Amino acid sequence: MLGQNSGGGTRVILTLDDIRKAKADAAAAVGKPGPRWQYRTRLNCSAGDTTGSGCATAAAACTNGQFQAVVLRRLVNADGSVVAGPQGIWTTWGVTCFPNELPGSNLPTLAMVQQAFREIDFAKGGLSIQPVGNVTLVNLPTFFQASWPEAGVGPDEIDASALLGYRLEIQPIVRSLTYVYGDGNSSGPTESLGGPHPDGAIRWTYTRAGAMATRLDTTYGARFRLQGGAWMTIPDTVTVQGTPVTLTVREAKARLYE
Repeated sequence: MLGQNSGGGTRVILTLDDIRKAKADAAAAVGKPGPRWQYRTRLNCSAGDTTGSGCATAAAACTNGQFQAVVLRRLVNADGSVVAGPQGIWTTWGVTCFPNELPGSNLPTLAMVQQAFREIDFAKGGLSIQPVGNVTLVNLPTFFQASWPEAGVGPDEIDASALLGYRLEIQPIVRSLTYVYGDGNSSGPTESLGGPHPDGAIRWTYTRAGAMATRLDTTYGARFRLQGGAWMTIPDTVTVQGTPVTLTVREAKARLYE
């Protein structure tokens, strides 16, 4: 088997075949006389690491959607009691990208992080519109600017929770915006936040009068970290439809006065 230097000696890297054999051997030993191996796992997070990597190593080491884990084992008797001596003490066996193949292992996975990301109560985008008062005129350029309310988790804010005993922080990031004008037209996806008159980059000129249900749709990406470690990108996005803002478009009429 391969080894890697972990600062405190060589740590064995356990392959999928190693893990499956251990699982099969443990299952075959149940009910039979003689000792058998008992296993437990934990994420390969750095304890007391002053570099701030935390669980970033565990998150980056694997490509199968699982986080690298440390596998510990000890010998127990057929009745489940711990054998006497050093082999009855929990000892690190190695690290693996397949911890959830082992019986009794229940560790966070990337899929769980993605699910937590999708379940965030995201802030719904809103619009600031000029002319002010949510009233504009046909053939008059109307300016739009993105905004987010305090309610919900908005761009660059942090949603913190516990995931199977590990502190999980997710920070939503705006990937793109779509400005919906309510007359069948829209702008985007774009990264522009728009702006006020006269220089705002997001503007629209209506050609007919009416009540327009305008809104801002936000496509969020995110990054996450476990146990306060380094940030990692979540390979997923969520699009949140914004709160509609009714914009009244009126047609100006010219009058002559004597």
